Amino acid sequence: MSKLSYEDKINLYNDRKKGLSKKSVSTKYNISIHGLQYLCCLIDKHGFDILRKNKNNKYSNEFKQDAIDRCLNNNESIWSVALDIGLPGDGMLHNWINKYKENGYNIVERKRGRSPTMTKEKQIKENETDKEKIERLERENLYLKAELEYSKKLRAVVQARKNQQQKKK
Repeated sequence: MSKLSYEDKINLYNDRKKGLSKKSVSTKYNISIHGLQYLCCLIDKHGFDILRKNKNNKYSNEFKQDAIDRCLNNNESIWSVALDIGLPGDGMLHNWINKYKENGYNIVERKRGRSPTMTKEKQIKENETDKEKIERLERENLYLKAELEYSKKLRAVVQARKNQQQKKK
């Protein structure tokens, strides 16, 4: 399903209210019939102002918890809860519920952006002097040499075990 502009959503709604079939409207705007029905119900309930909301809304954990509780505890349908609270699609609430169940019935905030360690390492490397850079590179070199020695010894032990097993046969 492609993203629809504000005008497309209004035109889609008006075409549907004029009596055009769900199939013809969904084909014209390249939207699923389920998405078409949801959008029409959303506009019926909240009006055209619901379409003017920002695209990337951030919902609080309490808001998500209330919506999930209505579905799981009060046995309300996902469709009706999503419509009632004005979500752009009922799939969003489906995802919240699935993540909620996967995380042991806890809401976990999704982290956005880069991890802070990445930016700190980059800043440190940009601000270091030549002497600090040499020291850092020497430490890295020592670490890599030790890692190489370890892998050589591990390979030798594995090879020795294989040889012993072959002799036993």
